[in-house]
Amino acid sequence: MQSIGLNELREEYLNFFESKGHLRLPSFSLIPENDPSILLINAGMTPLKPYFTGELKPPRNRVTTCQKCIRTADIERVGKTARHGTYFEMLGNFSFGDYFKKEAISWAWEFVTQVLKMPRERLWVSIYVDDDEAFEIWNKDIGLPAERIVRMGKEDNFWEHGTGPCGPCSEIYFDRGPEKGCGKPDCKVGCDCDRYIEFWNLVFTQFNKEEDGSYTLLQKKNIDTGMGLERLACIMQDVDSLFEVDTIRNILDSVCKVAGTEYGKNYKTDVSIRVITDHIRSITMMISDGILPSNEGRGYVLRRLLRRAARHGKLLGLEKPFLTDLVDIVVMESKGAYPELGEKREYIKKVARVEEEKFNFTIDQGLSILGDYIEDMMKSNEKVIPGELVFKLHDTYGFPLDLTREIAEENGLVIDEEGFEKEMEAQKAKAREALKKKEGSAWGQGLSLKIDRTFESRFCGYEYFNCEAEILYILKNDEPVEMVFEGESATIILNKTSFYAESGGQTGDTGFIETETGLLRVEDCKKTTDGIYLHYGKVVRGYVEKGQRGETRIDVARRESIARNHTATHLIHKALRNILGEHVAQAGSLVEAERLRFDFTHFEPVSEDELKRIEDEVNLKILEDMPVYVEEMGLDEAKNLGAMALFGEKYGERVRVVKIGDYSMELCGGTHMKSTAKIGLVKILSETGIAAGTRRIEAASGHYALKYYREREALLDSIAEALKTTPQDSVKKVENLMAEVKNAYKEIEQLKVKLVMSRIDEIISDALVINGTSVVTAKFSGMDMEALRNTADILKGRFTDGIIILASDYNGKVNFVAAATKNAVKKGIHSGDLIKKTAEIIGGGGGGRPDMAQAGGRDSSRIDEALQQAVEVIKSQLVQ
Repeated sequence: MQSIGLNELREEYLNFFESKGHLRLPSFSLIPENDPSILLINAGMTPLKPYFTGELKPPRNRVTTCQKCIRTADIERVGKTARHGTYFEMLGNFSFGDYFKKEAISWAWEFVTQVLKMPRERLWVSIYVDDDEAFEIWNKDIGLPAERIVRMGKEDNFWEHGTGPCGPCSEIYFDRGPEKGCGKPDCKVGCDCDRYIEFWNLVFTQFNKEEDGSYTLLQKKNIDTGMGLERLACIMQDVDSLFEVDTIRNILDSVCKVAGTEYGKNYKTDVSIRVITDHIRSITMMISDGILPSNEGRGYVLRRLLRRAARHGKLLGLEKPFLTDLVDIVVMESKGAYPELGEKREYIKKVARVEEEKFNFTIDQGLSILGDYIEDMMKSNEKVIPGELVFKLHDTYGFPLDLTREIAEENGLVIDEEGFEKEMEAQKAKAREALKKKEGSAWGQGLSLKIDRTFESRFCGYEYFNCEAEILYILKNDEPVEMVFEGESATIILNKTSFYAESGGQTGDTGFIETETGLLRVEDCKKTTDGIYLHYGKVVRGYVEKGQRGETRIDVARRESIARNHTATHLIHKALRNILGEHVAQAGSLVEAERLRFDFTHFEPVSEDELKRIEDEVNLKILEDMPVYVEEMGLDEAKNLGAMALFGEKYGERVRVVKIGDYSMELCGGTHMKSTAKIGLVKILSETGIAAGTRRIEAASGHYALKYYREREALLDSIAEALKTTPQDSVKKVENLMAEVKNAYKEIEQLKVKLVMSRIDEIISDALVINGTSVVTAKFSGMDMEALRNTADILKGRFTDGIIILASDYNGKVNFVAAATKNAVKKGIHSGDLIKKTAEIIGGGGGGRPDMAQAGGRDSSRIDEALQQAVEVIKSQLVQ
């Protein structure tokens, strides 16, 4: 059997099924699309579920893929064994109501025996115990002897997941020979040893499992196969471990080179090498697909893998960041199949480097704390690390729970996971309570039961600012009423409205509802989950009554300011992707009249130069007067056109597509200007980080951007007036003033030194002598810490055996400095301990080295008492 490389195997498989009429699809992203049930794609068929269920029409009824997958269920075992990994590739061929068992089995056999040339006598198959049809195909059509067809039960050879499509499966095994087996006389297919390796699973989806547990035949039967590429490569290359497969071994060798170590010599070292080898593959693929490290969801999975790899690097003696060096080898080995890796190489390395540097910044402190604690536990023969410490490591030092558990296990200890969970729950409870305090009143659950909800609440505000409508319901204090009078607040429900309800980050409209008997000022508009518009307002004239017809009139100027900001948000989103990279995705937004706020995924602060380029690009598109088109179409059509959808958003079958010239195209339900020129201009006000991997830009447009510039201009004029100069010369005037201040400060410091020097002899003459050591204490006024340290150095130079304790009240605070000569230190003086106990008197603290230390506090009234305390401490420290 010829050895075939992993990359060649992938291509051989896909080419083979293309020759059988299958459409080759590229690997889907590791981020599931519209599937909240999983964090990451974990099987070849997972992205194709909508085709199997009939939710979407497949591009062809026969499809073949090689799908990137991540599974972390066995993450603790990765590295400890030679077969567990988190990243793998799954080969698959699929039929959506086209061919079935006969074709699936015959093509599988053709591929393994004729393309891969596996010896027929070493191939075995398993089938579901009752699947006589599969047995007949394998035995009669393929010619496989009956004794090499093993019938297995439901647990092994029947695929189902709850209710819905399911069916029997047939697995293909390769016999690696008795030398790989367990030696037991009953060793056979299904044994846990390494002799019979299952490498291809053919799933025949022919039933539908009903709610009552019964099975009915599907009208259209499907084929879903899965073959692990790495496992197949192990067989074809005759190696015992996925880490010995050619492309993965190349990565492993690079890990050894970076770490300056050798594989196969020491078990613990090998564990770390395997962890890094596996994890760097997952890290590279996840970042390439747009996942960024964070503290939740798939971002946390990435962070966990990064930190676990970084920590095992430390175990190998790697103190500096090293993961970026390994990204290059992963890219080199896989970019043929995944060309985006080459395109995103520098971006992947940058994200990995930033996260590894962050982790290194805190890991050493956490490791030190945990190491000290484990050492103490060993001495006292304790076995359980308290949950409070585990939580502190997690919360303060960014230690994932599994990392603490792993370190504990390495030292023969366990962690108090129940205690950790209690601490976590307490923290979550605090967060929930804080959230409750922030929440305002909303559409109550009880209220939803008190009105008929079958009516349609139609929005006409895209086309019209005003419209005629009927008042269907009036709610006062969450209770339906017939009418409300002047001065009373109420919630109005209409059959039709021009008021935009808060959604998609855009704030709700304000304005008026006028009837023949009254006028209600609308202060906000929101929408329930089932599409009912709620107008919150107050009657300012007369009364309004249920059943009346009236006119809705929105605040047009405010609406247009909001629309300017919303269109500007789309421009900013596109400019961010152009300048920072395609990984940028919207993570939230707020669109108001006065400003816009745009949250986006990015791993580091946006530089001043990048912000300028983003702002310039946005304003250039405004000056180009690009038309803004809004069109309603089917969701699939919109995606095929390239319209950007917000990840995690739920869209109906019909969507609104907002297209800005040839520059930007997004799915959006908000209101917009007719052209970019109507935005006027955009000014970015700030850029900040709001969470790990998430940044925020705030900006203003139109009148409010102009207002910003006018306020800045007025501020500059005020500064110039105060400086008695012109705005143009303000900077020069400030620089001159700063130079004058600096010179004045130098003069003051020089005078302070002269003043101190004039007191030196007096201070020295007042020195005490304790056990042969001179002790100097002195109090100053208005001396900062630096000046106090310099004075202590001067005094220290006058003694061969002396201790100096100085204090000063400075800007409402107290500064302390202690200094000791070498002879004093030899006698037992420790300036750090001395100053710490001295500062306690004034409610302060500090510390330092044996020969020099400093402290601070606030209670200047007790300086004399503190200096006296210092003398007493010195007496106790000095060796007799």
